[in-house]
Amino acid sequence: MNFDFKDQTVIVTGGTRGIGRGVAEAFLAAGAQVIATYRSNTSAAQEFQKANAACKDRLHLKQFDVSEPNQVVEFFKDVEENFKQFEVLVNNSGIRRDSIVGMMPAEDWDEVIHTNLSGTYHMSKLAVQQLMRRKYGRIINITSPIGRYGFAGQANYAASKAGQEAFTRSLSKEVASRNITVNCVSPGFIDTDFIADLPEDQKKKYLGQVPVKRFGTVEEVARAVLFLADRDSAYINGTVLEITGGL
Repeated sequence: MNFDFKDQTVIVTGGTRGIGRGVAEAFLAAGAQVIATYRSNTSAAQEFQKANAACKDRLHLKQFDVSEPNQVVEFFKDVEENFKQFEVLVNNSGIRRDSIVGMMPAEDWDEVIHTNLSGTYHMSKLAVQQLMRRKYGRIINITSPIGRYGFAGQANYAASKAGQEAFTRSLSKEVASRNITVNCVSPGFIDTDFIADLPEDQKKKYLGQVPVKRFGTVEEVARAVLFLADRDSAYINGTVLEITGGL
């Protein structure tokens, strides 16, 4: 399926590495103007920008923290002043701080919830204020099947991802009448740095859980995001599209 986003501006949070980078690059390939955000990894952002130099006129990087409401407000002010409008928001920013609950520092719980869940709220709140005026928009939240299954040592991450899905279902009902859809893409085991850095025995354990017997690719996740962001996907709303190989 060929996608055409030549007339659209797309915001991808956490858009300079991993799945976010793949999503940003897919939108660039489809002709979109892309605003990719990041919090702190400047070297990764610079490498991403260099790798996409051919699209330099359509690629814009913004550094800020989605968990900080004031920074989100300033970001959207900048978008409105410099880009006038946007059509698509992909909430991809996310972190993990793994630990069993009995040993988890309170700050690790707070940071994961603030970034993954509150960050989605802050970005979506400001986004819908602009999108509702135009009576069109697409919001896609990158979640995880861990929010449904739960993994030992990831209670904070699982809670944040389950919260994102519940948030999506509620928000989708609030904005549907303005021609705005809100959906989730839920990637399973995807071949990113996270997988590459695992011990071989852990990789085999995860691979054994996947019915199709391979890890997913960033490109496969990106295609799902573009599908939900497409204008023709107007009747898909409040759903979770799993890219898991059948987990």
